[in-house]
Amino acid sequence: MSGADLPTLPPVRLPTEAELARDALAVPLVTRAAALARWARPGVPVGAGAELLAEGLPEAIAALGLDAHEYATELTVEAWNFAVDTGLVDVTEEEGEPGTAAGTAAPGAELERLTAGTPEEILDIWADGLEAVLADAATPTIEDLLGDDLESFDPETFDLDTLEWDPDEEAAFLDSALAQLYLLAATDEDVAAGAMVPLPVVAAALVVPDGEEPEDGEEPSDETLEEVSSVMMRLDEQFRVLEGTGLLEYDPVDQTLIVAEGEEAADELPAEEEDLTRYGQVRLTPLGVYGVRRRMREAGLNAPAVGDLATAGAGALLTELPHRAHGAAQAEAEAWLADRDPLTAARELLTAARGTDEDAPLRRLGCQLALALVGAPAEPALREVLADRELGGLARVWLAERGAADVPPPDEDLIFWLTIDTLAAQLATVDEEEEDEENELRTLIDGLTVQHSSFFEHAWRVDHPATAEVLEAMGRLHPDRALAEEARKAALRARDRGE
Repeated sequence: MSGADLPTLPPVRLPTEAELARDALAVPLVTRAAALARWARPGVPVGAGAELLAEGLPEAIAALGLDAHEYATELTVEAWNFAVDTGLVDVTEEEGEPGTAAGTAAPGAELERLTAGTPEEILDIWADGLEAVLADAATPTIEDLLGDDLESFDPETFDLDTLEWDPDEEAAFLDSALAQLYLLAATDEDVAAGAMVPLPVVAAALVVPDGEEPEDGEEPSDETLEEVSSVMMRLDEQFRVLEGTGLLEYDPVDQTLIVAEGEEAADELPAEEEDLTRYGQVRLTPLGVYGVRRRMREAGLNAPAVGDLATAGAGALLTELPHRAHGAAQAEAEAWLADRDPLTAARELLTAARGTDEDAPLRRLGCQLALALVGAPAEPALREVLADRELGGLARVWLAERGAADVPPPDEDLIFWLTIDTLAAQLATVDEEEEDEENELRTLIDGLTVQHSSFFEHAWRVDHPATAEVLEAMGRLHPDRALAEEARKAALRARDRGE
């Protein structure tokens, strides 16, 4: 499947590359790796896996100022591995006797790029290191793999193929978790603003497929609870590893909640009123959103960012805006308008909003969203289209909202045409799987028929390409059975009139 055949992910808001590069340089793992690269004078002996030898470790720890740190060795080893994986340290292999150094290390060419390179070069180095850490996070330890059989482990005869472990499956599991966090950052305004996501929410999303969530009041099965608990513990281990990369912010699971061997596990997830923070909470940092998006794009996915449409044509902008969350849509429109003359921009938007094609109602809805951000200089453009059948309604709304004088009132035909056009656009943006969105549309439809008792008698006569489809949708969604039947009859009359 090509990238063009894949669904487009919701757009995310990202800082500038310069800001992201500053974030990357401030990541503790990166600063320690750079410090070790500068410390690694030519000739530092390393082992066969490019690891620091035991005799060199104390000096490396001292170079990082970690002498008194509880996890000095672990942090130093992680930083050294990151330096090697990213090329901040170069390793030269050498021949030698068994048990001696297998090579030497020295500062690498990437160190200069990290300290004096462009934001793009800095982010490339960070992304290379992230890939290595992600691979490590998705790889279980020998202890995890062998469990009770660890005592019989013999490295010389050990065969990894005999274990029930699929590295591709492990990597896909972690990618799925990061994708869930990415989608929340793109679609949830609170998460985008920095709110943390409870770990049980992430785990449940991985365990329970979309569309199979329990009904309201229905308790999940014991098997589901057990699987969610297991996934939480798995994610807890992986997120602890990834936190040091700057990819995510993570508050780990409270250690007192972890069941010791031989004890009985809890048989239910935390109640809603319980402090969920004890069960872990997580979010992608802005740098993490950038990193996950970069990996998705490299995998061929369509993962846009807010601002991608800043240089697009007005038609492309208007078609996309209604599909975006309010904050993202406003930011996208602001970016598009930023370097344009308001009056010229308004005319471009209005021209692109015209049409009788299937996407035209969406473009007109997008036009309303964009024009809401344009000030008084755009007024002449709106007055120019007052007599236009397709644009006169939205022009009157724009002018009235700004208290403009001498705005001619719309006639009844225009009011009904604008109503059908608006409903057609709303229907095009509703996700049938999102119950809240459908309920909002149902409320809107109910309100229309309450305000206009003879709505359907007038509506079927509206000369709009989407009249029949809109009336059919009203018949499907209207909460009043009698009015729903009226809508269906009106839809049939509209179709007969159009034939």
